[in-house]
Amino acid sequence: MNLDDTIVAIATPSGRGGIGIVRLSGPDARAIAFPMLRLKHELEAGRAVFGELVEPCTGPENCPIPTERSSADRIDEVVVTYFAKPHSYTTDDIIEVSTHGSPVVLRHVVELALARGARLAEPGEFTMRAFLNGRIDLTQAEAVRDLIDSQTLYQAKVAAQQLEGALSRRLQPIKQKLVELIAVLEAGIDFAEDDISVLPAEQIFQRIATIRGPLEELAATFAYGKIVHEGLTLAIVGRPNVGKSSLFNQLVERERAIVTATPGTTRDLVSETVAIGGIPVRLVDTAGIRRALDEAESIGIRKSMEALADADLVLVVLDSSQPITEEDTELLEQGARRPAIVAENKSDLSSSQTSVLSSQMPRVRTSATTGEGIAALRNEILRHIGGESRAQTETGFVTSLRHQSLIREAAAALDASQVAVRNKIPHEMILLDLYNALRQLDEITGATATDDILNLIFSTFCIGK
Repeated sequence: MNLDDTIVAIATPSGRGGIGIVRLSGPDARAIAFPMLRLKHELEAGRAVFGELVEPCTGPENCPIPTERSSADRIDEVVVTYFAKPHSYTTDDIIEVSTHGSPVVLRHVVELALARGARLAEPGEFTMRAFLNGRIDLTQAEAVRDLIDSQTLYQAKVAAQQLEGALSRRLQPIKQKLVELIAVLEAGIDFAEDDISVLPAEQIFQRIATIRGPLEELAATFAYGKIVHEGLTLAIVGRPNVGKSSLFNQLVERERAIVTATPGTTRDLVSETVAIGGIPVRLVDTAGIRRALDEAESIGIRKSMEALADADLVLVVLDSSQPITEEDTELLEQGARRPAIVAENKSDLSSSQTSVLSSQMPRVRTSATTGEGIAALRNEILRHIGGESRAQTETGFVTSLRHQSLIREAAAALDASQVAVRNKIPHEMILLDLYNALRQLDEITGATATDDILNLIFSTFCIGK
């Protein structure tokens, strides 16, 4: 990728809107934008200037002064913002032209820029330039994508923290201790004849352990970070007419699923994504599980069992106004083998609690009719996905599978180095494992990222960012 040319792209979503923005970045950004603009004031770094978008001149000799161009050449009123290098997002000169959000006008601005030598930006190329020019590291670049893709406000806040470098700051002391240990061992090898003291094996082992511990703690945050980043799927299962669809509607907070007094109303899966504690939760309402009465219901029940198997969390719904049935017992047994919550529904019709004491699954008494227990059910779902410990892990936790894999590989390399120390392997060989661990950590921030990895990451960005 050529970093010395000037790139251009529409930075706002496709379609019509009140405002649309075209972004240019590169050494010729000002020179390319100047002929198409008639500005009220000179461009000044960090300030927005009102002006007009005009048809460019055919040559400098035809209209040397932009303010003297004919009003017949005007296409649109614009606001132009200039970000001077190196204090810009990409560290290059950036010009952002804000027009009215007409796709025709925005495309025309891009075409004018291309005609004057700009190149159409690749997906994520503005952010890639920011990374390659040292403006941000790779974890921050990935956080830009996560912030754009966020579905909930909490996801956006987490991505903003990563964009500020929360994960990089948490990695830094770990890397620093590793580099210091490598330096000591290297010095012992290089200057052995000068009586430079080398750490005893037990001290080397302990120093590796002090690096390994925080790394393992960071890896453990991925269980929650993955849910924050991707959300989870919750399957609502139970026998017919226990109130699954009614609970589904209560959680969705609208009449999304059809509810009738006739058992077996739901024949197919009905899904909706809601935010619970800032986490995207995909709710799946399933068909009542019983011995099927016809082919359609049989297909629905099979899909229910598949949804139960695929879900990250299962909500087993029971009718607390009736005794436990054989179908209930089978569902409880299946739920016990995976993360599950029991909702004892129809509590408004029953004064006595359903006997599920043999089950170790958490229970919540609910009434889809009155709304009783719905808040408690949401809290139980949030507790299951780690919401209670969120305050402790809110800063600098792992949300990317790429990061998690590299951290695990670094930890494995440290484990290998500890085995080498115990087996009295020469320090030169121990250093190979330590350098391997350092290389994995550097790949997280992009210090040693390959072109293939960079292309894979930035290809998932939208054009214009």
